Amino acid sequence: MSGESWADQNERGSSLLLRVMIWLTLNLGWKLAQILLVPITAWFFATSPAARAASREFLDRSLGRPATAPDVFRHLHTFSRAILDRVLLLSNRVEDFRIELIGLDHLKMTLARGGGCVLLGSHLGSFEVLRALGRYAPVRVRPLMFRRNAGDPTRILERIDPSMRDSVIDIGAAGSMLEVRECLARGEIVGILGDRAPGERNVVETRFLGSQAAFPAGPLILAATLGVPIVLFYGIRTGPRRYTVHFEPFAQRLAPRRPERMESVRAGVELYASRLEAMCLAHPFNWFNFYPFWETKLHADPQGPRRPAGASGRISPRRRASSDAE
Repeated sequence: MSGESWADQNERGSSLLLRVMIWLTLNLGWKLAQILLVPITAWFFATSPAARAASREFLDRSLGRPATAPDVFRHLHTFSRAILDRVLLLSNRVEDFRIELIGLDHLKMTLARGGGCVLLGSHLGSFEVLRALGRYAPVRVRPLMFRRNAGDPTRILERIDPSMRDSVIDIGAAGSMLEVRECLARGEIVGILGDRAPGERNVVETRFLGSQAAFPAGPLILAATLGVPIVLFYGIRTGPRRYTVHFEPFAQRLAPRRPERMESVRAGVELYASRLEAMCLAHPFNWFNFYPFWETKLHADPQGPRRPAGASGRISPRRRASSDAE
């Protein structure tokens, strides 16, 4: 893959194969599905050079050594197992899951102040664990997600639990920001992932795992504009049907007005990137961003070519680049 934004890619995967996996999981059990994940992962490993390359680049950085083919296979297999867990979580078959909660008191104290909060996550581990826990949360959890590139695999998974699908606020849809504002005004949680930038014009370029990378400014601009606190979230897969959910303090309020707002957003993204880096180093096989995260072509200026920012924390406009991606 060369330069195409992840948001312009259709999801990969065989719809028929996924339907078979769901049927086997829900009717014949988790153990058989686990066995079948090995050949399924092998097929994906063999037919997805772009995913292999992205995995290898990330693992080179996070492992501190050149990643091997078994490392890349393990990375893809962990992702496959997280998808299998997603099927079980969406179908509310959580009795065999063991989910450890760390920092829940901080989240409760934040919500007790009123006005809701933004729960800022990433593609490290599973956001689905939070959505499953949300069934039992004292307030509603509403994921804010980019769904334009959702293909058959996502639609098939969402049929398992339509109520989960209906809880999603679609980024870019008419009235989505008004819906976010209303949710927060009711004291609810809005969950956002902060390590992908679908069509985002404003990005913060900051150092991440050894090189400059672009992170979206949008989630923090949203929180600053609405004047709500931000709590970090990670749902780390630690073993078969085992997760540790971390909540940690991030920001009570970001400066709501320019130019102070953009400075606080820049500092916030730098802090987010540093915390995400620490978690990636601790749990390298849990990060599921299988696209060229450090791809400099993604930093193109709409007015013409520009040199990538060399200093940490630069805010710059960005457009989605187009090329002959896989």
